[in-house]
Amino acid sequence: MILDQHGSLTADDECHYLFEWTKGGGYGASATNQLISNLKKGVHRRGFADYRYKEEAIERAGHCLGQVLNRKWLGKATLVPIPPSACKADPKYDNRMMLVLEAMTRGIVGTDIRELIVQRESMTPAHASGRYRPTVPEIMENYDIDEALIEPCPVVIGLFDDILTAGSHFRAAKLVLLHRFPGVSIVGIFLARRIFPPGENG
Repeated sequence: MILDQHGSLTADDECHYLFEWTKGGGYGASATNQLISNLKKGVHRRGFADYRYKEEAIERAGHCLGQVLNRKWLGKATLVPIPPSACKADPKYDNRMMLVLEAMTRGIVGTDIRELIVQRESMTPAHASGRYRPTVPEIMENYDIDEALIEPCPVVIGLFDDILTAGSHFRAAKLVLLHRFPGVSIVGIFLARRIFPPGENG
């Protein structure tokens, strides 16, 4: 039972993950840590030689997810990236999860990818926010539904993100979507979940 390791999740939340990412482990901790580090490489590096590692990580992440997700489910689900910390108007805006979804579904006909949730204002990334973490209600206050993308009404929604930490952003996104689409089935899908080094329990 790992629910107590992701404090914002409840027993009603359905979340799946592929790998485990070690907090504070750096590149050398595991292949997953290296993948996530490259995936999160800032967009300010675009145009520099090392940016290719981010592009390769996006393709790798998409491939890994595409290998395990059921094609029939992909054909009926609406695939929604959880917004990054920077809003779309911010130069630091990083649409990596949207690109991962595009890589994941490449060659699959009829997939439905929508950025249904948009963030009003940029927030401090979790890894740079020190001990403070925004609460689920605070995150919800910063989320809007893109009304231009609500049709057709989703039947099932897959919420995608790179790392499951506390689960606060997933929980906030899920509640905002349930308010707009009551009764829709929502599942979280993550490339990795956070774990702690031996002797550290968070």
